Amino acid sequence: MATTYNDLYMDIRQQLINNGISQPSLEAREIVSYVAGKTREEFFRDARIYVSEHVYRGSYELLERRLKGEPLAYIIGEWEFMGIPLDIDPSVLIPRVDTELLAEEAIKWLDGKKECRVLDLCTGSGCLGIAIAMNTPPDCRVVLADISKKALAVARRNIRRHGLTGRVACVLADATKPGSVSLGSFDLIVSNPPYIPSDDIMKLDPSVKNYEPHIALNGGDDGLRYFRYIASGYYPLLKRGAALMFECGIGQAQHVRDILLKNGYSDIRILKDTQGIERVVTCILE
Repeated sequence: MATTYNDLYMDIRQQLINNGISQPSLEAREIVSYVAGKTREEFFRDARIYVSEHVYRGSYELLERRLKGEPLAYIIGEWEFMGIPLDIDPSVLIPRVDTELLAEEAIKWLDGKKECRVLDLCTGSGCLGIAIAMNTPPDCRVVLADISKKALAVARRNIRRHGLTGRVACVLADATKPGSVSLGSFDLIVSNPPYIPSDDIMKLDPSVKNYEPHIALNGGDDGLRYFRYIASGYYPLLKRGAALMFECGIGQAQHVRDILLKNGYSDIRILKDTQGIERVVTCILE
């Protein structure tokens, strides 16, 4: 066997393309790097070096699992969000590029503000709140909240991984119940809540419906259940002038806007992602 890292990467990438995987270059690199125990930089540095039999066989074993539908993030136990590596397991959704728009908008809104408190509701892996904490001054405090104890265990690992123990905390909270006053008040609440209509879950790609946690997907009959609960139940925890920001699904933004209007929010904005989809809705409590 005389196969270089680049040869192995290119062959795996082609097989991923042939099987309709949406990010073949990224996934091929991650497969080879994971088996070889290399960082991204080391992978590119060693592209022309010949791989060992262990790396060769191990990479194709992971490829076989991936082609059967298992998400790569769960296979390797890690995924990136805004360039931040995060621990991931099947108790949490895999962070997606779509959600980066919400993180970027939150970070932009916090710019120049001092001693802010942020609540990330339905946090899952903690990707949103951790990205916000890592891109804001040290006096910004972040609370990660989720109903799943297993999800919070993953979020805690990510807090420790990035040295954020003093700034980021986890709490068990049900977003469909009124926010507890014991949480305190917040300058910003962000949420990427479950928003898939119940009847649509089984229509999702097998890599989603068969592997990702349905509790983090199911948004009720119309997909808007959590938006209604959060807009009303967490209203009392927002300071005057505070912001509430949501990620939502395709075709939901105008409905989320109506929910926010009914609950007394103002300055409602709808932001489009890179594909032109209305993905993020933001508002202010005046």
